[in-house]
Amino acid sequence: MAAAPVPCAATGPTRRRDAPMPEQPPPVPVDRLAFEMPPVHEDPAEERTYRRERLAGALRLLGRLGYEDGVAGHVTARDPEFEDCYWVNPFGRAFAGLGPEDLLLVDGDGRVVRGGRRVNQLAFAVHAAVHRARPGVVSVVRTQAPYGRALASLGELLAPVSQEACCFYEDHALMDEYAGAEDPARVARALGPHKALVLRNRGLLTVGGSVDAAVWWFVAAERAAQVQLIARAAGKPVLIDHHGAVATRERFGGDLAAWASYQPLWQTVAGGGGPLTSTS
Repeated sequence: MAAAPVPCAATGPTRRRDAPMPEQPPPVPVDRLAFEMPPVHEDPAEERTYRRERLAGALRLLGRLGYEDGVAGHVTARDPEFEDCYWVNPFGRAFAGLGPEDLLLVDGDGRVVRGGRRVNQLAFAVHAAVHRARPGVVSVVRTQAPYGRALASLGELLAPVSQEACCFYEDHALMDEYAGAEDPARVARALGPHKALVLRNRGLLTVGGSVDAAVWWFVAAERAAQVQLIARAAGKPVLIDHHGAVATRERFGGDLAAWASYQPLWQTVAGGGGPLTSTS
């Protein structure tokens, strides 16, 4: 005996074939769509408050990503009013617990002018040298991340093996000598006009016209180093050609693009989001 047909589940009302198509909703005017841009502050005090908040949040983010190793690792932000003064994390404090009130204001000679803790003099000297050589740089990031250090141990630049890596194409440099902190100006000279520096046997350093941009470039460079090393371990990576790499860098390699890319990461620390898992 044939099995009885199984009735189909209801799928909702159906449209008659001869019924007119519903009218498509009109597009929302572009000027009504939300789109964030970096804020502009006329008052230096407001800009200072903003930079300190972003700096403290960036340090917490880097800590949650695992880009911290003991007392090594610093992020600086130029003060918007006081010449040759920079905000920085204090010596011996974990990134994860830092707030704006914990940051130190340090002059270019390494003297604390606001705050109650010591600063890592040797590490800060490198940041001060970069800030002095690059007046347009607001923030400098130099901290510890595994793939950037692995790439640095090979004495290699980031290769254009991915779209993201192309942001650094011909816009980063290699300091092809092991150098400690005895000559900070040498690091600034090696960086030159670029956004990132691979310090041989040491790791990565990045800069930006905002805290957000500088930190994004560090995270992006670390991730690009990871992809490069994995790809090379698996086989022979196929590089993006010069024309394509330059075009990609011109589109995605500016500080505004970096600022926008950083905002989802910022939301995880500003909004108290769940734990971040490092791609390392």
